[in-house]
Amino acid sequence: MSSGSARAGTVSFNWLHASPAVGRQQWRDLLFLHWPVHPAAVQATLPPGLVVDTFHGDAWVGIVPFAMARVRPRFLPPLPWLSWFLELNVRTYVRDSAGNPGVWFYSLDCNQPVAVALARSLFHLPYQHARMRARRERDQEGEALQYQCRRWGQPSPPWRYAWSTKQLGAPAADGSLDYFLVERYALYCATARQRLYRGTVSHAPYAVHTPTVQAFDTGPATLAGFTLEGPPASALAAQPVDVTIHALRPHAPP
Repeated sequence: MSSGSARAGTVSFNWLHASPAVGRQQWRDLLFLHWPVHPAAVQATLPPGLVVDTFHGDAWVGIVPFAMARVRPRFLPPLPWLSWFLELNVRTYVRDSAGNPGVWFYSLDCNQPVAVALARSLFHLPYQHARMRARRERDQEGEALQYQCRRWGQPSPPWRYAWSTKQLGAPAADGSLDYFLVERYALYCATARQRLYRGTVSHAPYAVHTPTVQAFDTGPATLAGFTLEGPPASALAAQPVDVTIHALRPHAPP
């Protein structure tokens, strides 16, 4: 989530740690697929107080399938049924009125009903119930991942993602498109009455590389109102990261 400059250890910001840590989790099997879109198309979807963030004039919409592991409140251990599940996010990139960068989510499909209920009520995030499955195999490329997601109530076939990885990856270079897309440590969300909140996370910088993508689907972005043409302009896979979740705060303009 927001841009950072750390290259080792956990990313740290003065404003990030103003909120106490409330949870721990691990993100695994991350695939970042991104398409450029016109900034006006994104701006039209944002609540008051946020502006679209661009890279060389383009806004970006991302589809991110991944696995959540060891999800728990800060002082509790993970639980076998509750703490491991899958997610599929549709997101874009924004700045607040002070220029702080972050992520805006259009949807977060998830196959853990308790996580959906808690995220909707406590974090004001547009989580969606879904049936999902993932499988990891070995192939000639190295490690191959197969991922499917079908949102409840959607008659279309499951969205399918398949990719192979054979590298450990490295942190994205400062100023690069890769850095712009993945090095984000803040999210913004809004209530039904358009009250804006900001949440933050901290984790080591992503180690990313370019995977071989065999299958992808733009269906979840279509449901968010975007028509994404052709293959993704950017495809990145990332190594797992251990994440600290910080408390959500009402966002007051400067």
